[in-house]
Amino acid sequence: MISVDSAKLPPAQNKPETPCLSMRRREAAAAIGVSVGELDTWTKKGIIPCVRIGKVILYPVTAIQDWLEKQAQQGAAADDKFIEK
Repeated sequence: MISVDSAKLPPAQNKPETPCLSMRRREAAAAIGVSVGELDTWTKKGIIPCVRIGKVILYPVTAIQDWLEKQAQQGAAADDKFIEK
């Protein structure tokens, strides 16, 4: 059996990983596959969920996941209207 001495691991690997609760602009834009400019437009129009803390705008991961799911459901419902005759 191979054992790993945690004292010899680099500090980043020795600590438990902190879950990502929110993303900043570039991370959020990349995560949903749009440009930062498009994300900024959606943010200003109130289309996408975000939280402002001082001058920082954060995009909560779970809120973005829920929003994307809702968008997918609405898109599927709109697609169904075109299929129905």
